[in-house]
Amino acid sequence: MTWTAPGVTRPGGSLAADERTLLTGLLAWHRSTLLHKCAGLTGEQLAERSVPPSDLSLLGLIRHLAKVERIWFRERFAGQDVPRLHGTEKNGNADFEEVDPARAAEDYACLLEEQRLADAVVAEASLDETFTAGGETYSLRFVLIHLIGEYARHNGHADLVRERVDGVTGG
Repeated sequence: MTWTAPGVTRPGGSLAADERTLLTGLLAWHRSTLLHKCAGLTGEQLAERSVPPSDLSLLGLIRHLAKVERIWFRERFAGQDVPRLHGTEKNGNADFEEVDPARAAEDYACLLEEQRLADAVVAEASLDETFTAGGETYSLRFVLIHLIGEYARHNGHADLVRERVDGVTGG
């Protein structure tokens, strides 16, 4: 049986909540929006590079965002010693360039797990907590805002890719 990306329900939320609730809620909404744009597609469709010559695909976005979640929340903020996902010094773009439709379910599950682990890190920390990377000091607040922007930008890409894959628009 061919795996297809499952349907998702995007969370609602308050538009007037406290800062933590707004930031984590908006990130959750953008995360689920990406998954919504992938819903119902097979691994082959997710891996389709529909805007030549770009390497951009929905599966590449799934892999990229799993990598980004791990880097910002677990590696940088929490200081966890975890291996880098989908990229090496030899090929930093492996998240986009080395997609494999046969691994789509595994890559999808990896993104969900990175999101879950990131949420666990965020739940235990203050928005004012900081870390240093590349000579710069960052707060957890910045990381949440950065990831919201990262997802928002890539959700726009996902709109275009999905429309080219099967004509589905909106959402």
